[in-house]
Amino acid sequence: MTSPSLHAIRPCLEGAIPAVMSTCASDGTPNVAYISQVVYVDEDHVALSFQFFNKTRENILANPRASVLVLDPVTARFYRLHLHYLRTETSGALFESMKARLAGIASHNGMADVFRLKGSDVYAVEHIDAIDGEGLPSVPGRTGLLHRLRLCSERMAACTGLDELLQGALACLRDALGMRHAMVLMLDTPAQRLYTVASCGYATSGVGSEIALGHGVIGVAARENTPVRISHMTHAALYSHAMRSSLQAGTADDATLAPGTEIPYPGLPAPHSQLAVPMVAAGRVLGVLFVESPQDLAFDFEDEDMLVALAGHLGAAIDLLQTAPEASETAPSPTAQAPTVSGATVRVRHYPANDSVFINDDYLIKGVAGAIFWKLLRDYTQAGRTEFSNRELRLDPSIRLPDVADNLEARLLLLQRRLQENNPPMRIEKTGRGRFRLCVACPVLLEELPG
Repeated sequence: MTSPSLHAIRPCLEGAIPAVMSTCASDGTPNVAYISQVVYVDEDHVALSFQFFNKTRENILANPRASVLVLDPVTARFYRLHLHYLRTETSGALFESMKARLAGIASHNGMADVFRLKGSDVYAVEHIDAIDGEGLPSVPGRTGLLHRLRLCSERMAACTGLDELLQGALACLRDALGMRHAMVLMLDTPAQRLYTVASCGYATSGVGSEIALGHGVIGVAARENTPVRISHMTHAALYSHAMRSSLQAGTADDATLAPGTEIPYPGLPAPHSQLAVPMVAAGRVLGVLFVESPQDLAFDFEDEDMLVALAGHLGAAIDLLQTAPEASETAPSPTAQAPTVSGATVRVRHYPANDSVFINDDYLIKGVAGAIFWKLLRDYTQAGRTEFSNRELRLDPSIRLPDVADNLEARLLLLQRRLQENNPPMRIEKTGRGRFRLCVACPVLLEELPG
């Protein structure tokens, strides 16, 4: 019988059923133990979770040979992997991805210490045996995946603006791939944060909500530039929402920051499957494409492969839109007068420490998007201007855009969405490529707080 390939038995490596690992001491004494994770690395390698120093670990360091028995959760067929230990990784993409998966398993009460990952042991797969015995019929593989991916690619390729692109990508996830809960987050590199720019499937959009780089499934995927997939969890929302405590801790001692500037995260209250994939262009992480489900085992490795391909296309499209020349863009006249307004005066407060903006005591936005909004309102109240261009924003030092990858279009979209959702008497309208208009329907009083 031909030895099966590692790729052919990938369903055995999804972690649904623990594997059995056998090792041998230097004196020939055998040892058998359960192992939490056997992870597919590539066609010739797997990684096993190193969680505590026990007899298995001792044996491997003395004799780097092992065999692992894995089970297909659908057909109930067993396979034996003959392994050769190569190295242990304690940092990097593989380690962080396995650590995130264990966090889902560790969400079971009282198991956090047991499922604390110390390292990822990488093994070469020398041979695979199919164990004799009856099994259940194989489930036919999903068909049409490549065609669905093609439809998504064609839809995104036709988009000419960032908003259209993001909404098109989310619609593809929902309609073509059946992923109903999703969001797109962009990376703010100087702030070491990711901020939500679009979402679908939630009661509130959560646009503007932030996640610290390296925190939770999303933050780890961005920091390590690797997909992170968790397929079975109970209270793993504690892990995926870990950014809450980190953000609060980072601002608790800073009296200059405005209170109440956290926008609620839009995620599911009790997710059972999550998949976060970085969006990369020219080797640079732009953000994260994230999906989740209330069902266990909702996403398998094929879903991960599709999302990686989709995220790659999305990242390239975002980068192209952000860097495309805007030859038709011209700086509008600063003498253009605003239309007459009426009604009660709206008070707008600005905290320079983090550029947070409040409208009549209600928090709106902060960061670069807040600085942009404050600049627009200043020019409006001082000179009556309503017409603006992306070019002048990039040249304005008060906005403090980063020198590289400023994501200006994403920040303008974020501001536009926040204004739409909070429904103040002001909004932003796009008037052409690289141009937009500030519409204000009532008198505005600006207050800049010290700091």
